[in-house]
Amino acid sequence: MMAAMAEVLLFHHAQGLTPGVRDFAAALERAGHTVRLPDLYGGRVFDSLEAGVAHAQQVGFGEVIDRGRRAAEGLPAGLVYAGFSLGVLPAQMLAQTRPGARGALLFEGCVPVSEFGGGWPAGVPVQIHGMDGDEFFAGEGDVEAARALVESTPEAELFLYPGGEHLFADSSLPGYDRGAAELLTARVLSFLSSR
Repeated sequence: MMAAMAEVLLFHHAQGLTPGVRDFAAALERAGHTVRLPDLYGGRVFDSLEAGVAHAQQVGFGEVIDRGRRAAEGLPAGLVYAGFSLGVLPAQMLAQTRPGARGALLFEGCVPVSEFGGGWPAGVPVQIHGMDGDEFFAGEGDVEAARALVESTPEAELFLYPGGEHLFADSSLPGYDRGAAELLTARVLSFLSSR
């Protein structure tokens, strides 16, 4: 029996729609899934995380989330929402508020579920991935939000990887960690195969 294929809406991180994010999407597509990859920055890509975050602050985090919401308009309800770091904001918002979500994949970020209204929707599985020494994920409250989500949601899983890199799964950035990224990808493909 062939595994069901998922349709994924994947949001990039603060540096933009980098070659590494595109490569990750391509890996999911090679496994038979459909990946939609909106560009929340209108083609801009930044050489450093600091420059990308500065751009996101200039645009406004609320606007970034709204751009994610608009990217989902007209798409079918049964999506898996995924995001890297900054992209977790629209992904988590959509998973929590747009009816029919089939799952969520939150990479290197997680915010308290109260940020987007009520609790996590029943029956929507979620995976959260991050490095245990990442100053942003482990040091700015994301891992605590992730642990709270796991404690309150039977379908939630948190995967911590040894290391201190933030965007460790982006093959085009200096912080890429091949071993951790390959394990993350394997876990994501297993998750998607059951969606």
